[in-house]
Amino acid sequence: MATTTYSFKDLKGVITTAGGVFPLVGGNVGVGSITITMSEDRTVQDVAADGSVMPSYVAGDNGSVSIEVQQTSALHKYLLGAYNTVKSLADAGVLATWASGVISFITLLDGSTHQLTGVSFQRIPAKAYAAHGARVTWTLMACKVVNLNF
Repeated sequence: MATTTYSFKDLKGVITTAGGVFPLVGGNVGVGSITITMSEDRTVQDVAADGSVMPSYVAGDNGSVSIEVQQTSALHKYLLGAYNTVKSLADAGVLATWASGVISFITLLDGSTHQLTGVSFQRIPAKAYAAHGARVTWTLMACKVVNLNF
């Protein structure tokens, strides 16, 4: 059986918002982890009194991405700047940029790809002020998440 080795350095990506473009290369920008989550359960089941089950297919490709970064990282600074840009525009009545972000990831090892469109910020992450530096987690919502595997 062949052995495969995982490496975060095999992750490549780009985050694009109204605040600019940030190229992402695993392991070099203070990222701790990235987690992509689909929001919708695709199947819902209704069970009748007699035990018969009626499955329902539920549409919806929306989801989120959680990006854990060091609080002093370039990516955290980019995300904070991008949030402030789209928030300022939204506060001024320019709403077209709020959910206009695009994020793409590819893992070179296995070719798996994620494309997120209609991306917007859920909120600014909580930030602790302590004796030592910590990580913050940004959660961005996506109107559409496409999972490809080649």
